[in-house]
Amino acid sequence: MREVDFIVIGSGIAGLRAAVELGRAGSVLILTKDELTASSTRYAQGGVAVALSDDDEIALHFEDTVRAGAGLCDLEAVRVLVEEGPQYVQELIAWGCRFDRVGDQLAFGQEAAHSRRRIVHARGDATGREIVRTLLERVRELPRVEIRPHAFAVRLLVHDGRCLGVQYVETRARTSHTVRAHAVVLATGGAGHIYLHTTNPDVVTGEGMAMAYEAGALLADMEFVQFHPTALHREGAPRFLLSEALRGEGGVLRNRFGERFMPRYHDAAELAPRDVVARAIVTELQRTDADCVYLDLTHLPAHFVRERFPRIYQTCRHYGLDLTREWIPVSPAAHYFMGGVRTDLDGWTGIAGLFAAGEVSCTGVHGANRLASNSLLEGLVFGARAARRALAFASSAPAPPSLQESNVSPEEAEMDGAIVRRLRTIMWEAVGLIRHGDQLRSALDDLEALRRAAPTLATRHLVMVAWLVARAALFREESRGAHFRTDFPAPNEAQWRCHSIQHRERGIFTHPIGTEVFAR
Repeated sequence: MREVDFIVIGSGIAGLRAAVELGRAGSVLILTKDELTASSTRYAQGGVAVALSDDDEIALHFEDTVRAGAGLCDLEAVRVLVEEGPQYVQELIAWGCRFDRVGDQLAFGQEAAHSRRRIVHARGDATGREIVRTLLERVRELPRVEIRPHAFAVRLLVHDGRCLGVQYVETRARTSHTVRAHAVVLATGGAGHIYLHTTNPDVVTGEGMAMAYEAGALLADMEFVQFHPTALHREGAPRFLLSEALRGEGGVLRNRFGERFMPRYHDAAELAPRDVVARAIVTELQRTDADCVYLDLTHLPAHFVRERFPRIYQTCRHYGLDLTREWIPVSPAAHYFMGGVRTDLDGWTGIAGLFAAGEVSCTGVHGANRLASNSLLEGLVFGARAARRALAFASSAPAPPSLQESNVSPEEAEMDGAIVRRLRTIMWEAVGLIRHGDQLRSALDDLEALRRAAPTLATRHLVMVAWLVARAALFREESRGAHFRTDFPAPNEAQWRCHSIQHRERGIFTHPIGTEVFAR
């Protein structure tokens, strides 16, 4: 059986930043499901929110994050994010990350719910690609870091309360493997593909959350799924994300009659928080009996739009649309999970030797609704923190006990197409932007039947994450942030200003915000 010091599952911003930290001290194996760059980070357009401009303050970034989180942010997690964020962005710059500049100064973009222009971006709208390039160069300089593409993790190996390694399948070779490690860092991202419509790449299927849940970790706030308001709505085209920054730079939303409608729903209009804009679009679609609304940038200078958003402009052109001359059809799509594997501020999951960072995790930093462009910053800050905690654990813990070799069948990494299609439809129709208890109960019954019928681990993991989202959505009898129920349409501060927690054996329960969920 192979043994390394550390395993990192995932190759997005959190996983790569963790690998850089770990690779300075030991041997690291990075397992990634597809090609190395097939992560949500690579698709990130808007940029990184960070208080670095002359007219910005860390306190303002803190306030904006907490306001967007709708009363559920853990304040210490927010403090860590906004106070440590600048040093990690400066570190990226020192490593060669080419953020856009005006002269010799960083160029800062505006996005919804930010009180200042604080979004640093690269090549206009290709920030994620530039960050991945930078981190990969850094990783490749470390001789003890190995990257294994097409490696689909299917099980965490936990014995006597300690995570000892991972079982994975090499999907191209159709071989299975067991690797032992002193510590494992989960950085598998979210679970957008439990929904029929998502901006996420195909690899984002939630197995990190499912594996951790099976291993005995806590999952928190799974009801809070962010739906991006503006994904491309075009027959034959993917649900390509049309960045928040388009509205930050002056884009407006119009209904099928050409009316600008957002001022009717929120004082900030198109720059309202994402959950507000997404629900307003759904309401407008129902009111006007339409399939999509339109994003209008035609009043902006064409050269500015092409230069500021080159990738979005070219993608729209590929599908027969000109961002500078015509309105672009858009509608909401599942985008980001505020909930995930509950960790402390150092990425510990409560299971010895198991850590998590990035979208797969839940520190409480985003509360009930993530502020635009805080996700890349989260990956940098908490990816590094989780790695340092893993290093400390590995240096002080006894050597991991031996494991008996017991590889899984390669078929366990395959998805059952019929079950996946049914699941995604259930989730979109019953556990999407607008929810109701009756539909949620029906969805849970249907998902339970699918879970029993799932023939492989990969399929069961996808169904399990969907079931956990639906159960949390039924459990929380209020509306808050990204979670909206028509049968409980208002927040309930007295009863529900708390986190939801789910555990394999203890079921679902609440936990106060800003307090430790587990003790070392």
